[in-house]
Amino acid sequence: MKEEDRLNALEVALTNERREREFYLKSAERCRNPLGKAMFKQIADDELEHYERLQEIHGRWKKEQKWPESLPVKVKGTLVKDILRDFLLKAESAAPGDNDDLKAVRTALDFEARGEKFYAQLRDASSDPKEKAFFDLLSKMERQHYLSLKDTEDYFSDPEGWFRKKEHHGIDGA
Repeated sequence: MKEEDRLNALEVALTNERREREFYLKSAERCRNPLGKAMFKQIADDELEHYERLQEIHGRWKKEQKWPESLPVKVKGTLVKDILRDFLLKAESAAPGDNDDLKAVRTALDFEARGEKFYAQLRDASSDPKEKAFFDLLSKMERQHYLSLKDTEDYFSDPEGWFRKKEHHGIDGA
């Protein structure tokens, strides 16, 4: 990947992470369902961390014209799986989701699918091992977000079916 292309890709990533975070914060504020609210809030927090790390890399890249040697490529892991587990434990008191919640989840699914693909393309285009590892991590986190949002979409679409699947009840009564 050319230096100019790399810098442009970082700028696109910064814009995407900022816009997605704003969307998630608005969705969390509007959402009545605790699962949706918690999921949107957590992903907004994750996107902020991605944005801050990308901003740091972008600044150093512009200054040094190369991938920063001393910058750690790690970001903290997402807690989206924990949100689903915790929700399952206390879901009887949950407010139902509505069509706006479902629409927001579906919009978020599109964001995360595109983000996963974008970061995977940056990973694959890179020859620097640190840069490759960083974009691989971001791609995998976007994948985790996608899978958790897909689970949330399933819950909003069919709560009873979602509980049957998550609680692993057998038909034989055992």
